[in-house]
Amino acid sequence: MKIVSSAKMSEKHQLNLREKYPEVDFYFFDNIDQAFDELSSADVLITYGEDLTEEIMKNCIHLKWIHVLSAGLNKIPFKVLKEKGIVLTNARGIHHIPMSEYTMGVILQLARKTIDIYKNQLAKKWDRTIRVSEINGKTLGIIGLGSIGKGIAEKAKAFDMKVIGMNTDGKYVPNVDQVFKHEQLHDLLAESDYVVVIVPLTEKTYHLIGEQEFKAMKNTAYFINISRGDVIDELAIINALENGEIAGAVLDVFSEEPLPTDHPLWSLENCFITPHLSGRSPKYMERALEIFINNLNKYIEDNYSTMENLIDLDKGY
Repeated sequence: MKIVSSAKMSEKHQLNLREKYPEVDFYFFDNIDQAFDELSSADVLITYGEDLTEEIMKNCIHLKWIHVLSAGLNKIPFKVLKEKGIVLTNARGIHHIPMSEYTMGVILQLARKTIDIYKNQLAKKWDRTIRVSEINGKTLGIIGLGSIGKGIAEKAKAFDMKVIGMNTDGKYVPNVDQVFKHEQLHDLLAESDYVVVIVPLTEKTYHLIGEQEFKAMKNTAYFINISRGDVIDELAIINALENGEIAGAVLDVFSEEPLPTDHPLWSLENCFITPHLSGRSPKYMERALEIFINNLNKYIEDNYSTMENLIDLDKGY
C-alpha cells in the first residue's frame, strides 16, 4: 500500500506512522507540487484539502481514499471523486476545543473592552470611564450546532449565558436553551446579543448571512464568523458595520485569504480581524492523525462504510 501526504507534518508524526504501519510505504511532502510525481501510483492521499484540482485528480489513477486533515471541504472537486469512486473523510470534530475557546475569548474581549484598554496602555492613558459589560445573562446565538457549536454552547453555559442555536431540524441539543430551524434564522438573530456562525460552506450556506440578516440583528449585537468567508456577504457586513446596524464584528475567515491590504474591513474600528487561526492548537496534528489512524485500520480491513467522518459526495459534507 502506498500513502502519499501533501500535508506538511513534523518528523515525529511521520516516524510514528512508519513505526505503526511498517507494511505501508509512506511518502511525505510539504505540498502538492512536491507530491505530484507520486500521486499516479498512490492508493491513499493525505491533504489539507485546499490543494486539489480536477487536473491533479486526473493524475491519481489508483487513488481509493482521500483523508483531509481539516474540516473544510469547499475546495474539494467532488464531481471527480464521485466519478472515480474515491472515498473521502476529514478531521471534523477535532476543532471544538480551540474554536470554542477562541469564541469565548473574543466575546469576553468585546464585553470587557480589553482591546480599548490595551490601546490606552500603549498611549500611557489612565481612563476608568470605559464602559464595560457582563456576558452573564446575555444571549448567544449559535448558527450551526455541530461539534464546534456544541462546544461553544457548553462553555457559554459556564458563564451563565442564555444559549440559542440553529440546526437543520430544530432537534434538541445539550446546553442550548432553544433550537431554531433554518427558516427561523431571523428570529434567532433578533434575540441574540452575540451571534457566532459555524456552518460548512455549501451551495445552501453561500451568503447565508447578508443584508437582511444584519438588519434583523440588534444594533447592540456583535457578529462572529469562524466558519468560511463566503458564508457571509462581505459587502453587506461592511455596510452593516459602517451604518451601525450592528455594534461590531469579529472575523476570522474571509472570501479571499490573506485578506488584501486594501480591503475596507481593515480600516473599520468596530471590526476585529484575526488571520484564520481560531482552530489553531499545538495538539492539532495529533488529533487529526488520531482520526486518520482509526480510518486507516478500517481501510486495511476493507471496512470503508464504518470510517469516521465519511463524507457524502453528493451533499459535500
